[in-house]
Amino acid sequence: MIELDAHIHQPARLRILMLLSGVDSADFNFLRTTLGLSKGNLSAHTSRLEEAGYVEVTKEFQGKIPHTSYCLTELGRSRLEAYWRALDEIRASGDALRV
Repeated sequence: MIELDAHIHQPARLRILMLLSGVDSADFNFLRTTLGLSKGNLSAHTSRLEEAGYVEVTKEFQGKIPHTSYCLTELGRSRLEAYWRALDEIRASGDALRV
């Protein structure tokens, strides 16, 4: 059976990666409001993605205000593409059984 990447298969992390795949970078508040996640939930999921090497996190200050932004790494982009290919293979194998 085809194994799906557990880092990506979790729904919130998949949504984060999908959003980041369409932009150069996104800040914490944009991700939080767009995805409807709590601060803690978003922080936990982005940390997991960063640990896996799928997301790069940049922390800086704008004046005295902390600003965190995220971007998809090349590894993250390639793993997301592999994830979609794996889903296509699973779907195709199900279609083949419906003959």
